[in-house]
Amino acid sequence: MTRLLTELKTRARLRLNAARRAARGAAPAPPTVTRREPRLRDDLDHVARDVGFAHWEHARRVLGGLAAAGDDMGTFWHAPACQSMLSVWLSTHAEARAALQGDRGRYLLPYRRQFIVADADYVVELGLHPSDPAWGEVRRDLVAGYTSDAWLALAFQRLKAPRSAFA
Repeated sequence: MTRLLTELKTRARLRLNAARRAARGAAPAPPTVTRREPRLRDDLDHVARDVGFAHWEHARRVLGGLAAAGDDMGTFWHAPACQSMLSVWLSTHAEARAALQGDRGRYLLPYRRQFIVADADYVVELGLHPSDPAWGEVRRDLVAGYTSDAWLALAFQRLKAPRSAFA
């Protein structure tokens, strides 16, 4: 879990350092304008939003393995390009599991407080490989496999996907 959070913290620190460098090189603010010093907390929130969470605490809870059944899992397992793809959206995990049962080519993913059952093309748009052995370990169900080593491997791959897969 810490590997995922460490990646986001690293991104936030890089962003903070860049903002501080830019602030040092900027012209002085007029006396009526107060410029706020860049803060790590703001950058943590920003990088969390970039990957589908409402704020840093939301990302920390989900990616840190602290989310409980029924919690908002964010949009981490969704990509804008997936909007036009056919997938089944369900409100309970039990319904999603039933939809997944008969089809070996589909995958179950969380989306906020709902569930998506989608095909391999959806997984590819997330920056993942449908043939990755980790999918077999979680039985193609990222909800049931939450916090397992296979889930962590897939989540890290997702985190490393191109920025366009999140925007």
